[in-house]
Amino acid sequence: MTAKIISGKEIATRLREEMKLEVEKLKSQGVTPGLAVILVGDDPASHSYVKGKKKGCEEVGIYNRSIEVPATLTEEELLCMIDELNNDDSIHGILVQLPLPNHIEEKKVIERISPEKDVDGFHPINVGRMMTGQKAFLPCTPFGILKMVQLQNIDIEGKHVVVVGRSNIVGKPVGQLFLNENATVTYCHSRTKDLKEITTQADILIVAVGRANFIGKDHIKEGAVVIDVGVNRLETGKLCGDVIFDEGLEVASYITPVPGGVGPLTITMLLYNTIESAKQKIGVRS
Repeated sequence: MTAKIISGKEIATRLREEMKLEVEKLKSQGVTPGLAVILVGDDPASHSYVKGKKKGCEEVGIYNRSIEVPATLTEEELLCMIDELNNDDSIHGILVQLPLPNHIEEKKVIERISPEKDVDGFHPINVGRMMTGQKAFLPCTPFGILKMVQLQNIDIEGKHVVVVGRSNIVGKPVGQLFLNENATVTYCHSRTKDLKEITTQADILIVAVGRANFIGKDHIKEGAVVIDVGVNRLETGKLCGDVIFDEGLEVASYITPVPGGVGPLTITMLLYNTIESAKQKIGVRS
């Protein structure tokens, strides 16, 4: 068996074409979706992420407000900045790029963003709504993973989904999203015993641990769908995932590459959430 490669880049391109039409329609109704991104400090990786978000906004026609402030900004100043954006009708989505400097508490910052503008899906209210199956802004990477699987017409209901990794950003929420779609979900983590015994039961295996080439073909059931969320840089400078790609290719039915797999969907779903927020503002139902 040779797995079919799921191209996140191709899926993202297709979704963004649809989003352009949605934005044009909203603009004809007098609303331009707006996304504000706050970057505190000069972390190179964060700058790169913010640049990608700005480019995505420009591509689909979303108004982008990039706010770059020095790392010396106080916590109170940042919270006041968020308050202003919460009350700004031209802004439908607010994102504070993480990580933040040590003197600023991430929890306070996330909870200060209005749940109606929390397009990152990290506010406890949106997390709670997601957990209980209510309409909510979903965290972008897990949402992108679900969308990838759905667009391949892969059955989820009744399937065994195994998630390796339990981070608040990917592992926990992605399992919940698949549970909401009636999958049977098992979480594995650093304290899990007999990892291979569990991962080889997976119909859909989602790996998000941040360890290069951690999962090999002996972890994968023949014909499983393998979603690799990890992005790791080897000493050679080459990027790789948490799954040994060539080995996964031999046994899986579908597999995502790194790069070009899950990554392109993260910003795409951020744009999607921003558009949804603008639609909710004028009472348009999805």
